[in-house]
Formats: sequence, structure tokens, C-alpha cells
Amino acid sequence: MKPLDPRSQILLKTLIERYIVEGQPVGSRALSRYSGLELSPATVRNVMSDLEEMGFIASPHTSAGRIPTALGYRFFVDSLLTVQPLEQAQLRELKGHLQPDQPQRLISSASHLLSELTQFAGVVVSPHRDLIKIRQIEFISVSENRILLIIVTTAGDVQNRIIHTRRSYSPSELVEAANYLTEHCAGLGFDDIRTRIRAELKQLRSDMSELMNAAVETGSAAAEDDSARYVLSGETNLLDVEDLSSNMARLRELFKLFEQKTGLIQLLDLSNRAQGVQIFIGDESGLAQLDGCSVVTAGYEVNGRIVGSVGVIGPTRMAYDRVIPIVDITARLLSNALSNAN
Repeated sequence: MKPLDPRSQILLKTLIERYIVEGQPVGSRALSRYSGLELSPATVRNVMSDLEEMGFIASPHTSAGRIPTALGYRFFVDSLLTVQPLEQAQLRELKGHLQPDQPQRLISSASHLLSELTQFAGVVVSPHRDLIKIRQIEFISVSENRILLIIVTTAGDVQNRIIHTRRSYSPSELVEAANYLTEHCAGLGFDDIRTRIRAELKQLRSDMSELMNAAVETGSAAAEDDSARYVLSGETNLLDVEDLSSNMARLRELFKLFEQKTGLIQLLDLSNRAQGVQIFIGDESGLAQLDGCSVVTAGYEVNGRIVGSVGVIGPTRMAYDRVIPIVDITARLLSNALSNAN
């Protein structure tokens, strides 16, 4: 494919920007008016014809105007986009909600903020099992033989699981067991915890050993559950996006993808292999359910190591200049908060 000359680039940029704002096919008159170029409508039509032949734009059957293709959006994002700085009010909101003194809320807060600021779906994937380290463990009695296990990881993720026991435990016993596990296991993964506990529990009362062993096994199973790594917020915002809601069959497939989680987690995990913001437009994701959607994602770090990712899922017709900095800064603030919380 031959490189685009400056005039073609300006017209393509103008067309995509107008389409993102208005959601309607863009005609040659509008391009003449908004591009700032001294070109006749006939010249603009010739350039648009060339851009269409190259696959950057397409002509809907019902209109003489053109709309961007996935290839057009890709070229726009890679070569033509001018990213807007985040508004101060949005930056303050992000900083206010992503504080290191609230590690158990950081993952869910980040997902919610991404959704709130973009009005699309916000998603955060917490670290893979191999990277999960324990910060704190708590027990809460639910009924006589059922105890709620609360696991807080160093990445700010919180997982809750029910443990079934052969006898009831008093509040003081639950506090004692939780303190013991937190003191001896903070900073360790579940495989290391299992090894350490196996050696040390021989010195404890057998009834306490039962509770702690159950906690380790239940927590380890929770760590292996990929679906528990995924926090999605604001998916119902997509019902209000005309580009998506006009095709309910496709929207249903998208929501099935959200429920099944595995494919989306694998896509977002790709962010852990690259620096900065990654953008998947349409079928670039490899997931048929994301046809017509874009995913903007970035990895976040704990102490300099990328451990998870944040992202926004919306239509291909999104304001990339706004969404990209929101995702980028959310990942940076989450990294800073989690690293300082350790």
C-alpha cells in the first residue's frame, strides 16, 4: 500500500473526527468545510474514492457519505490522533479514589472509574495466580458451621469464599487464626503458604489446624479461578450506545462474552507483555463478539513488575483522544497506589 500524502491524511483525519462526533456518514461538502483545505468538492470526492479503494473508508448503501473502516481507525489511532490531556476534574477524581490506604477497594474502584469517566464498560484484570501474594486474611462466622474467608492480595484484589467446618468457632478463635495466617503468610503466594503451613500447623491445636488448612485450600482454589480475576463495571452503558444497540443479536453475543470472561481475560492479559496503552479495533481482538467494538487497555505494575491490566470496552466509534489518556492515567495511578500500599 502506498503511503498517504498529507492532503489525504488531513481528509481522513477530518472524516473520522466528524464521524466520531456526529455518527453520520460524512460527505464531501462537510469535508471541504471542516478540513481547512482549499479544495473543491470534486477534488475531495476523488481523494475519498482513493481512500475507499485503499480500505480506509466505506460507503453505506443508504448514503453518499463515507464512514471509517477498522483499517481507517487503525491508521487514525497510530498516525493521526492527537491525544487530549485529561481534564483536571477527572484527574482529581481518579487520584481521590485510587489511594494506597484503601488497597481492598483499588481494583473495583479502578473498574468503576473507567466506566464512569468514559460511559462505556470498564474492566480490570487482577494478577495471575503465579503473581498473587497475600496481604491479609480474615474470617467471619456466617452460621454455626460456615465461615466467610476474606482474602486481600497485595494487588488490592479481594476474594470471598465460604468454608464449611466440622464445628463452630468463637469470634476470638477466628481472630486468632486470621492473625496467625496474616502474620506468617503476608507477602507469600498460596503454594508457599501451603508448604509453610504444613510444617508449622503440627505445633497448633488440631481443631485450629482444620480451619487454617481449609482456608489455604479454599484460597488456593480461588486463586486458580480465572473468572475471579476479572472486575467489570458499566457494561449496561453499552445499551445506550446506538452503534451497538441497533444490533441486538451482536449485543447479546457481547454480553455472553462478558459472562464467560475467559476470552476477554486472555485478550487483556496481552497488555502485560507490552508497555503503554494497547488498542484492539474490531476483529484485531481475535474475538468475533468484539466486532464493532474497540478495547483500549494498559498494564499496571506492582513495584515495577506488570501484574494486571485495566481497560475500556466501547464502540469503534469512540473518542480515542479522550479514552486513551483515561486508561493510561488509571493504570499509572493504580500502579502507584498498589506499590505504595505494599
